[in-house]
Amino acid sequence: MYLNSAINMKLLKTCLFLLIFSLPLLSFSQLNRVEKKIVKSVDKHNKESIELLTKAVNINSGTMNFEGVREVGRLFQAELDKLGFKTELTSGEAYGRAGHLIATHEGKPGLRLLLIGHLDTVFELDSPFQDSSMENDSIMKAPGVADMKGGDVVIILAMRALKEAGVLDEMSVKIVMTGDEEKSGDPIELSKKDLVDGAKWADVALGFENGDGNPETIVISRRGSSSWKLEVSGNAAHSSQVFTEKVGAGAIYEASRILNEFYTQLSSEENLTFNPGFILGGTSVDTKEDGTGGSALGKTNVVAQKAIVRGDIRAVSLDQLDRAKTVMNKIVADNYPQTAAKLSFDDGGYPPLAPADGNKQLLEYYTEISEDLGFGEVYAVNPRNAGAADISFTTGHVEMAVDGLGLSGADDHTVNETGNLNMVSRQAKRAAILMYRLSKNSRFEK
Repeated sequence: MYLNSAINMKLLKTCLFLLIFSLPLLSFSQLNRVEKKIVKSVDKHNKESIELLTKAVNINSGTMNFEGVREVGRLFQAELDKLGFKTELTSGEAYGRAGHLIATHEGKPGLRLLLIGHLDTVFELDSPFQDSSMENDSIMKAPGVADMKGGDVVIILAMRALKEAGVLDEMSVKIVMTGDEEKSGDPIELSKKDLVDGAKWADVALGFENGDGNPETIVISRRGSSSWKLEVSGNAAHSSQVFTEKVGAGAIYEASRILNEFYTQLSSEENLTFNPGFILGGTSVDTKEDGTGGSALGKTNVVAQKAIVRGDIRAVSLDQLDRAKTVMNKIVADNYPQTAAKLSFDDGGYPPLAPADGNKQLLEYYTEISEDLGFGEVYAVNPRNAGAADISFTTGHVEMAVDGLGLSGADDHTVNETGNLNMVSRQAKRAAILMYRLSKNSRFEK
C-alpha cells in the first residue's frame, strides 16, 4: 500500500513537472533587449512610484482648489524635470482655473507622442473624502487615486523606464496634465488650447485615465457630451378652454410631445443618449444663470404659457451627433396647435472620440505587447461605459488615439474610490513598451 502511494506520488510529480514546462513561459521571451530593460526599470522604481502616488492623493486638488491643483502639478513637475523634460505650469486665469502642467521632450525626427493626464479631482475642500487609506495590501482608497493621479504616476514611471533603457532621448514626447478635466474652464476654447495644440503637433495620443476600471480593456472610442435647451410657448387661458382652436394645447403638452418623440424616434440608436435633466413649466418660468434649474409658477386651472427643458446629448461620432440633431429639430418643428418651440444646442462641451481605424490599430499593438508580457489580451471598452475625457480633444488631429492606459480602480467620483496598486507596474510596462515600439514603426519616419 505504501509502495503504491510512493509510486503514485512520484508519477504525479513527474506529470506536474512536464505540465508546467509545457505551458507558455512568462519569461518575456518575446521582448527584445531594450524592452527587458524597460521591464527591469519599472520593477526597480515601482515602490517609489507608489510613494509618489500616496503623496499626490493626499493633496486636495479639487478643480476649484487652485493652489492644491498647482501643488500636485509642482510634485509631478519635479519628477519630469529629473528626466530631462522642459516643464511649465501655465496660468489658467484667462479661463478661470488653475492652469496645466506641460512637459516637453524633444528627440530625433520621427514619432511625436502626446500623453494626457489631469491634476484635478472632483473632491473639493468641503468634501468628506480627503485622505488615503489601504483596504488591504494592494487596494488604496483615496480621492483621485484612479481618476486620475494613478494614471499620472504611470506616465512618470513609464518615462523613467524609457530613460533608463536609453531610448527616451530618441523620442519626442509632450505631456499635458490639465488642471480642469473634471470641471472645464470657460471659455473652453482657451481651457483646452494647450491640449489641442499638442494634438496638432502629435502623431499619436495616449490618455491615462482609468477607462472602465478593468486592466483588460482600453478605450478606443469615447462619446462626446454637449447640452441642449428646449423653449416652448403656448397661450395662457382658463383650463376649461384647453384644446380649443383659439387656445390650443399649451406649453407643457407641447414639451411632453417633443420629449416623447425624442424617445420614440432616437432611443434605440446604439451609443446615442439624450437626457432631459430638468423641466419647468407654467404661467411663468425663471431659470438660474448657471443653467442648473430655476422656478415655475402656475395654477391647475390655467393653461401653461411657458416650458423649458435642459438636457445633455452624447454621441460616439460627429456624424451621429449631426443626424440626431436633424431628427430632434424636425420633431420640434411639428407643433401642437397654438404652440411654438425652439431647440438650441451648446456645442462647447466635449467632442466624441470616434472609433477610427488608427485607434483600432493601437489596440492591436497594445494587446500584442500585453500578451508578450504575459498579461493577456486587451479588449475595447464599450463606448457606453466611457464618459467624456480630455483625449476627445485630439479628434481629427492625430492618426491614432487611445485612452484608459492608467491605473485600474473602482467607484471613481465617489467617496469609495479605490485604485489597485498592483496594476501600477503592469500599466507602466505596457505603456512604455507601446511607446518604444511605436517609435520604431516605419509609418512615423519623417
